Amino acid sequence: MIKNKKIMLAGFLGIVLVGLATSYELFDSSVLAASRGQMVPRFEVDPFWPQPLPNKWILGRTIGVDVDARDHIFIVHRNSDDMFMSQELGLDRGNSQCCSAAPPILEFDLEGNLINAWGGPSATDEYVWPASNHGIEIAANGDIWIGGNGSGDSHVLVFSRDGKYIRTVGEPGNGQDSNSTIHYARVAEIAIDEEAGEAYLADGYRNRRVAVVDVATGALKRFWGAYGNVPDDEADNSYTPGQPSPQQFRGPVHCAQPSDDGLIYVCDRGADRIQVFRADGSYVKEALLVPATLAMGSTWDIAFSQDAEQEFIYVADGSNMKVHILDRDSLELLYSFGEGGRQPGLFFSPHSIATDSEGNIYTTETYEGKRVQKFLLKGMLPLQNVQTGPASSWPRNEIN
Repeated sequence: MIKNKKIMLAGFLGIVLVGLATSYELFDSSVLAASRGQMVPRFEVDPFWPQPLPNKWILGRTIGVDVDARDHIFIVHRNSDDMFMSQELGLDRGNSQCCSAAPPILEFDLEGNLINAWGGPSATDEYVWPASNHGIEIAANGDIWIGGNGSGDSHVLVFSRDGKYIRTVGEPGNGQDSNSTIHYARVAEIAIDEEAGEAYLADGYRNRRVAVVDVATGALKRFWGAYGNVPDDEADNSYTPGQPSPQQFRGPVHCAQPSDDGLIYVCDRGADRIQVFRADGSYVKEALLVPATLAMGSTWDIAFSQDAEQEFIYVADGSNMKVHILDRDSLELLYSFGEGGRQPGLFFSPHSIATDSEGNIYTTETYEGKRVQKFLLKGMLPLQNVQTGPASSWPRNEIN
């Protein structure tokens, strides 16, 4: 009996030590950075952005955001969810004065004024609209790329800025095949390297790879899996915190974002990690972020700061309801802002993130969040003066 109690006590202490080690891993980097006097960007929520929508429109699950060269902000949302329709669209159903579903794609200016809105299934079967919209990317010429993570969404659509259909990348109606050269499988996010003329597809919810296509033609050029491995749909990709990370992407592969210095930052959401590659798919390094996060994982989307060196990475974490600020070179977690909630500056599943030329951040929220928020860059301050917690992005006096 005494022996069993000792075994149980040892096991309990082991769990405690693992938890302490995990906590130390999460906070050690920010402590070290603070000790070095690192300066970090501070953000403040704009509670009045965007302006009210016309036509009694409301948003559904808001699933993608990007900013074009004119600093116009584009979002894509799901305006046909069954729950969304049944609970909120009384005007559409003819039984109340509110509300009506906004078109899937909306364009705003920096002040939050609605500039344009369009999108949805083709009336002439010219293209197959995604069963579940997911992700939006604006090319330098203004073309708009969108993905989808619903059943049969094995393609990407490209439109002009005003919604004219241009092409389909991939082939709709297919399932999982991470080595296919003709289709994809529920692409999450899209990011374009303008200089190289290449689009990176986070492919995605069914496949286990990053795929690279030619922007001008949509032709597949190359693809790779975790650590640069050949994707394997049959391999074990289970993830257990504290154990070695899987050799295949656990998925969803939720973002693949090129930096200005030629690196590709990939969100392997279900494994709580960011992996970094060169453009040819060769592996560079990885970092875990809040590695005890299970289920939907912690790394949902990333954007870079707008300084010349892109010193910081901003990570949307829909599970922990925060935005994390990382040092891009070391991948150290510096600090986080936000927390779960519905007030301005708080989050309900922040899903996508983007920055404008002024360095401001835009986030979208899925599930019951159903909104887009803007966070104004308010300058730099020492890391040790950063405020955390629910009101961390609310207006406040600076700490001297």
